[in-house]
Amino acid sequence: MDITQLILDDHHEQRRLFAILEQMDPGDTAALDAVWERLAAFLEVHAEAEEELFYPELLRVGQGVNGTDPEAETKDAIHDHNEIRDAVAEVSKHEVGTEGWYEAVAKANEANSDHMAEEEREGLTDFRRHASLQLRHDLAVAFATFEAKHVTGVTPKDKDPDRYIREVEEEIADGQSTTAGKSLGIGSLNKG
Repeated sequence: MDITQLILDDHHEQRRLFAILEQMDPGDTAALDAVWERLAAFLEVHAEAEEELFYPELLRVGQGVNGTDPEAETKDAIHDHNEIRDAVAEVSKHEVGTEGWYEAVAKANEANSDHMAEEEREGLTDFRRHASLQLRHDLAVAFATFEAKHVTGVTPKDKDPDRYIREVEEEIADGQSTTAGKSLGIGSLNKG
């Protein structure tokens, strides 16, 4: 099992759920609402799992790709997650199945699609190149566990990207276990 593959699998499922919404009868608001609620919960659980588990370790072991560094990759991802949360919240302001609802869903899809594409080019590539197979496996187990425990959702919480990075880097500099390490029940994670 590999954290980068689990994240890619989640991305595929997110794309699939958005495509399902596009193909459903606009008059079947109960079905639209059910699929949207599942997707909205899934988007947030996925983002929270990345923020708790993946990005702290990217900051620890990443070296950057495509002219970026792990800090820039992480800062951009946290910013993107906030944009996705805002777009998801906007959907709830519209009656299901209306033109405004579809427009809000399309904006959530666009924000999410932009984030996934960038993450796949940068953060996931960086992590595959620089993290050990054992670390990638351990994080995958923790990631799958987190998502299973929170299958019905988590409360959306925007994060300040600079503060997020500062707090994780302070944990790393102090030799403390990051949130990911604590979640795995081990001390500091490392490349080895």
